Amino acid sequence: MLTMNDDLEGALKEYLNLLDKEEYFEAHEVLEEAWHPLRLSNHSLKNLVKGFINGAITFEHIKRDRKNVKDKAQRVIASYERYKHLCTDSIEHAELFNQAGQKIESLKLKHAEVFDVLVP
Repeated sequence: MLTMNDDLEGALKEYLNLLDKEEYFEAHEVLEEAWHPLRLSNHSLKNLVKGFINGAITFEHIKRDRKNVKDKAQRVIASYERYKHLCTDSIEHAELFNQAGQKIESLKLKHAEVFDVLVP
């Protein structure tokens, strides 16, 4: 029987794989499925996972060039920004969460025009 921990680890690995393929909606779905039991049990990682779910969906809005994409993307990424500080080396699956954070940050730079990021 899989534990919540195994489910989260597998979901994070798939999330990273899907981000690499620019399949942002699917990445969001995979992580959301693992998030539901975390949310219901009030798990300490529930907010961090929710932030990464919104991080992925942000880039789906950009990919689909949604109406008012800049406003939508900035609103949705706010959840990721609010919780990313919870990604520390002391949490479960820290390496996977750090990799996910690096991917989201690189996507923000790739789409700097949406986020008003200063690029050197």
